[in-house]
Formats: sequence, C-alpha cells, structure tokens
Amino acid sequence: MSRRCELTGVGPMVGHSVSHSNIKTKRRFLPSLKKVKLASEALGQSYSLRISNAALRTLDFKGGLDPFIVKAKDEQLSVTAQRIKRQIKAKLAEQAAA
Repeated sequence: MSRRCELTGVGPMVGHSVSHSNIKTKRRFLPSLKKVKLASEALGQSYSLRISNAALRTLDFKGGLDPFIVKAKDEQLSVTAQRIKRQIKAKLAEQAAA
C-alpha cells in the first residue's frame, strides 16, 4: 500500500536529520495518513479513502467531498477518486438537465 494521499497526491519527502554536531543523515518525512469514510451528497453513498490530515481539513473548509473532488486535478487523484469524480460529474449533469 503506497503512502500517498488519494485526494491531494501528497507522498513521502526526503530530507536530513541534523544532529547537535551538525552531522546530516538522510531520512524520510512520511505524510500523516488516515483511513476515512467520506459521504458524497450527490451520489448518496459513502466511500473509504486514505487521505492526509491536511486534506481532511481542506474537505471541511470546501464543504465536503463533492465540491472538493469536482475542482481537483486528475493528476493528483488516485484511480478510485477519479472514478468517484466521474460519477459525481455525471450525476450533477443529470440533475442540471432535469
């Protein structure tokens, strides 16, 4: 299982641990991921996604999964999130036509 956020695409970063004597050793900074169930209001379903805590805060700010995922770029989204995005867009287009 990759350590990558399914909504924002945030992954591990590389840097240095610096000791008191200024010796630098390589280390990895892993994102803080959480497995969360998110509800889509347009589809009336909930989806289980592995997202970062920062993405969860952004979802709360944007107003939920639907507004966030519709405006997100496809390059950042995982395959599962892209499928959800297509379903939401189709449902919103269907509601707009009716």
